Amino acid sequence: MENEKGKTKTLSDLKGYQIVGNHSAVKTCLWLKKSLRDEGFCYKQKFYGITSHRCLQMTPALLCNLSCIHCWRPLDLMPPIKKWDEPDFIVEESVKAQQKLLSGFHGTDGVNKRKLKEAYSPNQAAISLIGEPTLYPRIDELIDEFKKRGFTTFLVTNGTNPNAVEKVEPSQLYISLTSYDEESNKKLQGKGWNEIVKSLKILAKKDCRTVIRLTLMRDINMKAEKFAKIIEKASPDYIEVKAYMHLGYSRYRLERDAMPEHHEIRIFSEELSKLIGYNIIDESEISRVILLERG
Repeated sequence: MENEKGKTKTLSDLKGYQIVGNHSAVKTCLWLKKSLRDEGFCYKQKFYGITSHRCLQMTPALLCNLSCIHCWRPLDLMPPIKKWDEPDFIVEESVKAQQKLLSGFHGTDGVNKRKLKEAYSPNQAAISLIGEPTLYPRIDELIDEFKKRGFTTFLVTNGTNPNAVEKVEPSQLYISLTSYDEESNKKLQGKGWNEIVKSLKILAKKDCRTVIRLTLMRDINMKAEKFAKIIEKASPDYIEVKAYMHLGYSRYRLERDAMPEHHEIRIFSEELSKLIGYNIIDESEISRVILLERG
């Protein structure tokens, strides 16, 4: 196991990110780039019909309140925030930041010109880039601002802010789970288990489309019967069962062997589906993810 070193310390060290205002950021993802070259698209396009090349990947909070061992993003970036930016400012400047990033694709071999033109008018916001987005205190207003501009919105949260989970209404609301009880949560994420349980119960009452995303690590948390008990509290519309990927800063905390193969994710998903009555409806082998839908 490597020691954690070379840790990103300042916002200026973030490679490929466009910093927006005091605490937000935008980054073009791998699948947007692939889609522009007609080389494939994100599993979210396959599962839910969003368009990868028009997806704006962003965060309104470059900070996090957990220390998840599987996280591949850099942590502890932000100094104390003295002033939170307005939601309309964040949306407007995020679109401009995306356009600036896209400008580098002009003249690049293999780029689909039609898609590149369309990409300049994003219509889907993936609020999940880095950090915990619900730490932005006006996250509900931010989502409403995106909606006013014709965006669909996918919000991914760690569930430690149940008040925010209760008030937001994105197009699709994710709670990302790595642990299944208080003991595993302390080992894998650090804290916040009681708040996560509250958020899962709130999820069961939401009107928007709801998803639980499981991040699985071999020999660490691949226990379907344990997850089944906690998932039943939330009764999500969908479950994404996804392999941990040995990337970025997680390599300093986990061995490569912790990354399951796709067939292991399928075996886990089949066991889970039997335990809770969900049906396997789709999968993406390249992303090592399987989609289950409530029966």
